[in-house]
Parts: sequence; structure tokens; C-alpha cells
Amino acid sequence: MSQVLFHAVARPSIILRSSRFLATVAPSSATRHDWTRNEIQKIYDSSLMDLVYQASTVHRQHHDPSKIQLCTLMNIKTGGCSEDCSYCSQSSRYSTPTTASPLLEVGPVLEAARKARANGSTRFCMGAAWRDVGGRKRGFERILEMVREVRAMGMEVCTTLGMLTPDQARQLKEAGLTAYNHNLDTSREFYPQVISTRSYDDRLGTIQAVRDAGISVCSGGILGLGESDRDRVGLIYEVARMPEHPESFPVNALVPIPGTPLEGNERVPHDTLVRTIATARIVLPETIIRLAAGRNTLSEAEQMMCFMAGANAVFTGEQMLTTPCSPWDVDKTMMDKWGLKGMESFEQKSVARKEGATLRDGGVSGDTHCDAIRP
Repeated sequence: MSQVLFHAVARPSIILRSSRFLATVAPSSATRHDWTRNEIQKIYDSSLMDLVYQASTVHRQHHDPSKIQLCTLMNIKTGGCSEDCSYCSQSSRYSTPTTASPLLEVGPVLEAARKARANGSTRFCMGAAWRDVGGRKRGFERILEMVREVRAMGMEVCTTLGMLTPDQARQLKEAGLTAYNHNLDTSREFYPQVISTRSYDDRLGTIQAVRDAGISVCSGGILGLGESDRDRVGLIYEVARMPEHPESFPVNALVPIPGTPLEGNERVPHDTLVRTIATARIVLPETIIRLAAGRNTLSEAEQMMCFMAGANAVFTGEQMLTTPCSPWDVDKTMMDKWGLKGMESFEQKSVARKEGATLRDGGVSGDTHCDAIRP
């Protein structure tokens, strides 16, 4: 790696005259909300080796590079969704291998959460294949109970339930919800090519309701939908200009499902995945970058490159929603080999700040990261 690049990262006051370096080095590792799309595009388009180096440098300024957040995702209500998301096997509009089933009872969900916790996961995520929560009062009350019980185990709790109203978000917060997942999926421009039953602004409205309720936001996208590099930049740009960046930014690689409109899409190239992660790390320095769907198709070395580029969370366990997941024992072996260890619950500073009062007041039981609530 060039001495010029090293000193430029270590001493931002140095003015770089090379146009190549100007494109690859972010002006500062400080959190910004005024990124232009052109700035992000220049970072994305830069030399991949330099881009990964810069992203790794920013990552180390804001995170412990030896820590990976282990999360487990459970489908608590499968299939039958009225949306037409062209990548999703749970849409009722497509004939796929996924069979619709009703919302699970509380018991099996808590059993799965306890198993995940015993295997090292510190965040437990629950997904329901719904367009929205409206008209599902009893089901929503059951989910609130799930949230309260999982939170009582000392775990971070995340849900993805479709669109929310401000009142529904408030109830989830009061039940102890840590984070809400609501992906933007892609750029605003490409979005209509993927989904027609819910607008981009609908998604942003739910994110705002979640944010206003004091819940951490988990919002990212899917690569391999047929989008261009410009669309990947557009997704990052969209979240980068939010008043608060998402605490979590999932980067999913499309897993083509037979029966969906995107069943014939090719696997996204690994370098595209790395380039997207690295760009997101530079632009969203304090955010957890989550290597999500499709990770099981990556070799161990390919996963390590993603971690070097700034990814610091994975889904681990028996399955994601309807796609394969890397098992706990495989991930433990990999992490031990590479000197990685799992984060504790509420270790992320921005999440801990939001949960600070609850953690200080003893609102959660079980093992949590004691230092997380300190300034």
C-alpha cells in the first residue's frame, strides 16, 4: 500500500494531488449526513484494493475489528403475503416452494431464542410475511409478548413485520424492541422495477415511525436484483442523508427462488459485494454493516474479505427466513480460526445510547455488555 495513501488516512490535513487518491480517500472518518451522490459514486468506483484499505481504516476508527455481531433470524409467520416483491418466495402472487403458515405461538419462538442465545447469538430477529400489521390485533399482541420475553433473556430483539403506524411502533418500543428491519432494497429509481405494491416513500414513512418511537433502524438492500452500480450507490446515498444513519445496514445477495420473477438472475459477483460493503462502511462509519442473505454461498476467504472491507455482523443458525444460513458450529470454527469473537448484547454504542435508561434501570435480565451504557 502506498505511503502517500497511508499518510493521507493518518493525517487528513495532507492535500492529495492525485485524482486517483482523491477518489479513493474519504475526506474524513467523521459521520456526515451531507454526502452527495457524486461523492459516493467516486468512492464506489475507485480501485478496489485502495477502497478496501480505506474502508478498513475507517472501520477501525469506529469499531473493534475483532468483533462480529451474531444474529439469528426466525420466520414467525410464513408466506401468504399480498406484496409483489419480485425476489420473495413468500408472496402469494407467485408459485414457489414456500408454503403459507399462520403466526407461531409464543412457546416455540422462545425456545428458538433460547437456543440461539446458548449458541452465541446476541440479537434475535423475528419476521412475519405481512404487508402491514393493520387488522391483526391479536397477532400483534402475541408478537408484543414475544418481544417482551426475548428481551427479558438479555438479548437484543428485532422484528420485521411490514409497514407500521406510529402507534404500533410505540407499542413495540414499550415492549422492549431494540431494532426494526425495513429494507429500502435498492435505489429510488430502480425500486419500481422490483416492487409495485408499496412505494419507496411508504418504506421511508415506516422507518420514520420507527425512528420517532426511539427504536433503532435496520435498513439496507439486496444486490443482484438486476440493478446497476449507480443503483447500489443510490441506495447508500438514500440512507446516508437520513438525519440519523441506520444503526444496521444489511447487505443481502439475492438468492434466486424458483417461481419468483427473479429466479433466473445470476449470482452477484463477489467483488461487487465487497465494493458495496466498503463504500457503505466509509459513508456510514458508525453503522453495523450486516453480511446477510447469500453468505452461505461465499467461501471462507470471501467472507473474510467482506469483514476486512467493514462488515461486522452476520446471521447465523439453522435458517434465515426461507433461505439457507450458515450453522452456528461452522461460524464458530471460522471465527476461531481468524481471531474473531462475537459482540455482547447492546455493545454497539448508538444502540446502547437508545437503550441506556432501560439498561441502567435493570429493564433487561441476563448477560448484557456492562460497558455499553457508559458514555
